[in-house]
Amino acid sequence: MTPTATRPAPVAPRRVLLVEDDPADVFLVRELLAEVDPDLEVEVAESVADVTSGSLLGRCDCVLLDLNLPGTDGLEGLRQILGADDTAAVCVLTGLDDEYLGTAAVAAGAQDYLVKGKVDGQVLIRAVRYAVERRRAEASLMRLREEQMAAAESVRLERGLLPSLLLAGSPVRGRNYYRAGRTRSLIGGDFFDAVLGPNGTVHAIIGDVCGHGPDEAALGALLRVSWRALVLAGVEEAQVLPKLQQVLVSERHERSLFTTVCTVAITVGPTGESEALVRLAGHPPPVSLLPEPRAADAPVGLPLGILADVEWEPATLALGRGWALLLHTDGLIEGRGPVPGQPLWEEGLLDVLAEERATDLEALPARLVERAVGYNGGPLVDDVAILLLSADASSADAAPALAVGA
Repeated sequence: MTPTATRPAPVAPRRVLLVEDDPADVFLVRELLAEVDPDLEVEVAESVADVTSGSLLGRCDCVLLDLNLPGTDGLEGLRQILGADDTAAVCVLTGLDDEYLGTAAVAAGAQDYLVKGKVDGQVLIRAVRYAVERRRAEASLMRLREEQMAAAESVRLERGLLPSLLLAGSPVRGRNYYRAGRTRSLIGGDFFDAVLGPNGTVHAIIGDVCGHGPDEAALGALLRVSWRALVLAGVEEAQVLPKLQQVLVSERHERSLFTTVCTVAITVGPTGESEALVRLAGHPPPVSLLPEPRAADAPVGLPLGILADVEWEPATLALGRGWALLLHTDGLIEGRGPVPGQPLWEEGLLDVLAEERATDLEALPARLVERAVGYNGGPLVDDVAILLLSADASSADAAPALAVGA
């Protein structure tokens, strides 16, 4: 027999705000409630203005509202209270036995419509408890809806940050990996891409917008798409980062936002020998995996968005014939490493790569993250993006078929 889930017991209301100007009705309501729940506190306000102008709403679980109050007409008082706090649980308690008015009150946001003289203590306290629970259920449903919307937004942003690589027709194979850090509520600003340029050069980028959240993720997606457009348009390689910085500066929502970037341009010679032109803008260098793991010896320039007049000097990395190149964001190396009190850093990553030489390239990115998480003793704080390129294109990299008329 499958055990059923135990539902949490509803929390009984502890304080009721009675909005009533008739002392006799105040006395009667207090007595009715005390008969059923002597511990329930009843606070009294004589007008809607006293409720909306002070902090009474924040101190009560439910409001019992008389519609026949000085200064208000019909449902005006109800609308004013819900306007001051749209999460308040309000039950109308009035002497007006009007079915149409009761329906209108519930439609306007009241949880119940009760008529004086027709309710006893049990009915009154039940209405209060139901009103509180309905409001809590509505609040939970609203939070769930917000979480679903945030998740859907994350999916849309992820599609912009983590694209399908455009390497069809090239001798290069691409593998990518992304893992979210534990501290972010939405996908972060890590992004990557790789495309075959018009002249046969394979271009790749990996970057990280500082910060976390939808704004940073949207900016990362914009930078990735802009980079792809620049490369596919045949913009000179040396001009890509300056152009990308212009996009960042014009589109960032805060002047302090910057982005670290690593770009590589891989060319294959007539004899199959390959080399990569590497540019670093405040980003960790790529790592050549074969024959031994070694980081590219490239000058590290300033991140994008720091200074307007800056150059990013290139470095040439000889790759040979059978090669593999690992690009990653700093989330992979900033967690704890094997040395107590020390991050993994680039040196530790090279040691891990040397130990994982027998690991298949398809499984290597996930394995690296697994090792990093193990050293860290738990989930990594920052997002991790990995792009692994190698000289072993397969049928999976064949050019996609286009629909007729595309």
